[in-house]
Amino acid sequence: MFITLEGIEGVGKSTHATYIKGVLVSMGHEVVMTREPGGTETGESIREILLHSQSMHISDITELMLIFTARAQHLDEVICPALTKNKVVLCDRFTDATYAYQGGGRGLAQERIKVLEELVQQGLRPGLTILFDAPVAVGLDRVGKRSTADRFESEEVGFFEKVRNYYLSIAEAEPKRVRIINVSQPIEEIQKELTGLLKSVC
Repeated sequence: MFITLEGIEGVGKSTHATYIKGVLVSMGHEVVMTREPGGTETGESIREILLHSQSMHISDITELMLIFTARAQHLDEVICPALTKNKVVLCDRFTDATYAYQGGGRGLAQERIKVLEELVQQGLRPGLTILFDAPVAVGLDRVGKRSTADRFESEEVGFFEKVRNYYLSIAEAEPKRVRIINVSQPIEEIQKELTGLLKSVC
């Protein structure tokens, strides 16, 4: 099964990913945990450019192409081989993030993203997407407590409002695949919801 984790900055995806992996392993699944952009040597190099090259100008279309370049390598090296071996792939961000950030946030046309999605993914989509959601102010407050903001974390509040709204529109359009988890609630409640969700679909 292919499970992806989505959400704006500051919603705790990395922490929740570790918990989710533990639940899946306890259920008897072999889990491959990975991330985007990244997951491969090529992808991690591209991630460094996308997140930490704040002094370098990267056009919106270049950003989009780099993300799908990393994704193509990720699918070839990690995701598809693991799924072929009946492993559960747990991925921090995937194409929903591209629609939300480059589509919703940057304003790139959905049709442009769709062309690259079809070219690179050949119809492969997640079976389950967990959208960790919180008001933008909550997420950015958590991000503000980190040492140094990356290139995306440095965006204005309005950018993240657009990203969050796009994520929520995806969830509304695909309620069977995309499940929303409110991360404003206590961690015990979040984990309880996650466990129940995973046991119902895995």
